[in-house]
Amino acid sequence: MKNEQLLKALKERILVLDGAMGTMIQQHQLSEEDFRGERFKNHPQPLKGNNDILSLTKPEIIKEIHRQYFNAGADIVETNTFSGTSVAQADYGLQDIVYDLNYQSAKIAKEAAEEFTKLQPDKPRFVAGSIGPTNKTASMSPDVNNPGFRAISFDELATAYKEQLLGLIDGGADILLVETVFDTLNAKAALFAINEVFEEKNIQLPIMVSGTITDNSGRTLSGQTTEAFLISLSHMPLLSIGLNCALGAKQMLPYLQILNEKAPFYVSAHPNAGLPNQFGEYDETPELMQQQIKEYLDLNLINIIGGCCGTTPEHIKAIAQAAKNYSPRPLPENFLA
Repeated sequence: MKNEQLLKALKERILVLDGAMGTMIQQHQLSEEDFRGERFKNHPQPLKGNNDILSLTKPEIIKEIHRQYFNAGADIVETNTFSGTSVAQADYGLQDIVYDLNYQSAKIAKEAAEEFTKLQPDKPRFVAGSIGPTNKTASMSPDVNNPGFRAISFDELATAYKEQLLGLIDGGADILLVETVFDTLNAKAALFAINEVFEEKNIQLPIMVSGTITDNSGRTLSGQTTEAFLISLSHMPLLSIGLNCALGAKQMLPYLQILNEKAPFYVSAHPNAGLPNQFGEYDETPELMQQQIKEYLDLNLINIIGGCCGTTPEHIKAIAQAAKNYSPRPLPENFLA
């Protein structure tokens, strides 16, 4: 049912993705005690900065952020699980809570989505299970003196992703979003795990993939061009492929044009609010970002649009207001999903 609603909506209009979770969490100025809550009160390692854990210790804050994005016009919100693998959570000594973390994060987002769908049945809201890249790379060595060394294997990544996926799916995610891909081999491990879970559970959910062009070289961190990234993943029946993070809307434009020309899937984009300033903050206003994204819309490049680092509900509201006046990028004749 949800799959059908999503595909119907994509044919009718440009869908709006939410903005940054971390930017919104920072506004709450939470303490170490807030991150710990009662459950992790005596945990031996510091937890401040582990935003994903707030789904367990401050669920009301996470749900309210989802509500704010839905209220701003988002059709899809991402779960608070960007670092929700055992690989990433090992930094905090919390690799054992991964299933619960993802389950509760998806459940929170789903409750907010159902709340807004009930208010507007003609505009169903969706939950995308956020699957981040982890903090390790499968195709590059972290040691310049040992280029053959790998900090993690494909199999280890796939196992970690599978655990995350089980929590997201059981918690109610409608879509799976493999995002901020800087190493395509990591993404392939995630997609391998997705296939395994689909077979085991006898289900099929739409899959979105979003890569990251790290700078104006036009390549991912592992060295692929936008077209090479697309070709590497085109064997999968994806719902969409797109780009997010690292670049602002203006800098992302030429790479989206490549996806528009070549991709046999829907195309998504959620750029940052410009490039970070010298303090690592994002200065681009909702109005400026709206103007830049209008260029995507004028060129008919996208089907799904949202925001990444530095974006807020105000940015998403401005983007949604612009997007409603445009038709979505036509479905390619060789659409594979």
